[in-house]
This record gives sequence, structure tokens and C-alpha cells, in this order.
Amino acid sequence: MSLVLLLFASAVGGGAQLADPGEYGPNPELLAPVDSLLPTLNIARQVGWPDDGKPIAAAGLTVIALARNLDHPRWLYVLPNGDVLVAESSAPPAVDPGVLDAIQGFVLGLLGAPAPRSANQITLLRTGQPGMAAQRHVFLRGLHSPFGMALIGHSFYVADTDAILRFVYHDGDTELRGAGVQVTALPGGHIIGHWTRSLLASPDGTKLYVGVGSAGNVGEDGPEADAERAAIWEVDAQTGQHRIFASGLRNPVGLAWEPHSGALWVSVNERDGLGDHVPPDYMTSVRDGGFYGYPFSYFGQHVDARAKSQDPAMVARAIAPDYALGAHTGSLGLCWVDALGLPPPFQYGMFVGQHGSWNRATRSGYRVVFVPFENGRPYGMPLEAVTGFLNTHGRAQGRPVGLAIDSQGALLVADDVGNTVWRVSAAVDRDESTGP
Repeated sequence: MSLVLLLFASAVGGGAQLADPGEYGPNPELLAPVDSLLPTLNIARQVGWPDDGKPIAAAGLTVIALARNLDHPRWLYVLPNGDVLVAESSAPPAVDPGVLDAIQGFVLGLLGAPAPRSANQITLLRTGQPGMAAQRHVFLRGLHSPFGMALIGHSFYVADTDAILRFVYHDGDTELRGAGVQVTALPGGHIIGHWTRSLLASPDGTKLYVGVGSAGNVGEDGPEADAERAAIWEVDAQTGQHRIFASGLRNPVGLAWEPHSGALWVSVNERDGLGDHVPPDYMTSVRDGGFYGYPFSYFGQHVDARAKSQDPAMVARAIAPDYALGAHTGSLGLCWVDALGLPPPFQYGMFVGQHGSWNRATRSGYRVVFVPFENGRPYGMPLEAVTGFLNTHGRAQGRPVGLAIDSQGALLVADDVGNTVWRVSAAVDRDESTGP
């Protein structure tokens, strides 16, 4: 059997099983790595939602569609007046893709999951009654794979894949005009590089924090390709001057402030090709100047022998993350909730959007989980908040990505396969807590 057929056979097999509980929490069980030349390809075939379909909310919660028929919604931002912004975006076209990219793209195409064309725009949803989308406007167009968004005063910032742009915004605007002003360039345009650029403003509005993923899987293109990547940048919101706030984070995506400690938290996607169970994706508080292992080690000081140039001194510095989120779960979205409109036990902690595995024999992720916090720290195992993104045949009706809390305290979920933004709120009665 040819290599492509082997990969395709792997991709269509496997069920919708969740990751082993030992892969979660502050002290996960890290099994021995299983090195392989090529990662397993086992992404769920994308079929979308049936006409009356929706995810399944946990007991005490109910879920409705805030907006359907969007174009690959990836990230969310809620403006002070309650308007909801949706970044409709995908990766920019690869430049001179390598052999592995070509094989993976071929297999994903057979599975109904080809890389979508990027809409390159931000859509504004203005709600009438709580939870119902009354109006829809194109807020910004002509962007370059936009992702993160932030508002500081009358300055609206958007992180394209290769730059942060600033626009003038006034309360109630439904459309921003003009090309915007470039605040700073960002690393972009690499063949395989992680393309998303999340964005979070500091509480005092003077700084922007930007998640910049690595150029490859495990530093295979050398340190030059990862210069200032696999890191969180701190950017002066006015001047654009930047420094590396934290490094060694393979693909830092979701960013959130934890108010009890004032710490910056991030969700990070770890490396592929070491087997089904290692290493886990994770979320962690981030120390100024901290180093988290990539590419030399994972989850602290577990050395990855595949890294091209080993550096024992850097491994010795590597900080172990605070909380494991399961191997290959694709933990992207991250948002803090603090007793705003949701019932117990979903009142004090972090929601995590797990986009779902593509390189694990048994699938993991494809759900939104909630991690309870106490005194600024996570405790216990994650709680499933929203599931049902895989149907009974293991096919993807949707995949959760970005998360946000709306002005009424409900959870918003961007679903880039179902092309929907879902709204999850307290159920009126128990019957409303389940989907069809």
C-alpha cells in the first residue's frame, strides 16, 4: 500500500473517544514518546450540522445559534456596547509547500476538510433581544487572515497574520473604513508556520499581548525560522515597540487574564509525531521572561530528541505548565468567566475551546470544557460544557474554536466547521440543557 493510502486508511478509522483522564490536570501521566516519521492523520470528516442540529449543552445550560451561515468563523470579541465581532478567517495560501504539506492536504481533501479560502473580514453582530442576532454588518474587510481583536479607547486593533493594525472606532460603529495604521509587523509567511495571531490588551490599555506560533512542528527548519516565534510578544499599543514576554511556547493561541492573581494565561498546542498520548496541550499562567521548552523539551524538562540543536541549559530553564488539557485536543479558545450569568459549576474558571485532534488514532477534543479555579489556580478535572460536535458516526458537525463571554454573561462559541456562533446560557429548565 502506498504512503498516501496508508495515511488515508489511518484517517478514516478511529472513533470519537475522549482522551485518557491521565492526560489532564497539573500532574499528567506522561507516557514514553513513540517517535514516527509521519504523524497519524485521523481528522473527522466534516459534514456540517443538519437543519435542526446544534451542540449538546451540559445540564443547567442551553445552547442556541446566535448567527449561522458565517464564513469560517474563528475568533470572537465583544465590544463594550454588546456588539459581537467575528473574525472570519483561515490560513493564508502556503508558499512552496513541502511534501508533508502536500500529502496532508490531499488526505484532508478526501475527508471533506480542505483548507478553506480565507474570507479576510470581521463581521459585527448586533443583537436585539438577548441571544438573538438582529443585524449583521461587515465591520472590516480586505484583511490578511485576521484573528485577534482588541479595543483600547477609540483605537480598535486587529492582528492579521503578519501585522497588527489600528483603526479609529466610535461607540456604535458598524463599519470601519480605511486601511488602518500598521502598529508593528509580525512574523508571517513561512511555509508551514502557525498563522493565528491572538491579541489581548493589558488592563491599563498600554500594552498588547500577541500569541505568535512556531514556524514548524519541532524546530525542524532551524532557529532562524523561529526567530521571535513560539512566543508571546508584549507590544506598546502606541509606538509598536515590542519585546518577547515569554518564549518556548510552540503555538500559544488563547489569551486571558485571571483576575484573582492578575496573571496572564495562555492555551498552547503542543508538538506532533510522538504518539497518541504525548505531549498534552496545556494552559498555563505565563511568567515575564519565562521559557516553556519549545523546541528542546515539552511539559517542563522532558527532552525531545528530534530538536535539531539540543540546548541542555535551556532545558534546565524550562518551566512546567500549570495544567494539561489532553494530547492533540487542539485547545485553542480560552476565556475567563467569573459568576456572570452561568449556573454552578460554570461560574469561576476558564472555558477552553478544543478544536479537536487530527493526528491521533482515537479522537480527542471536539468540545468545550470548563476548568474550575480556586484562589487563582485550577483544580480538579475539566468539566464538559458543550459537546455533540461529532455525530454518532464520528463525523464533524462542527468544531469549536474561539470563545467569549457576552454582555449578558453567556458563553459564545465560534464553530468554524458549522459556520455558526453558538450562545450558551443558563437553562430555564432541565429540558433545555440538551440538544436534539
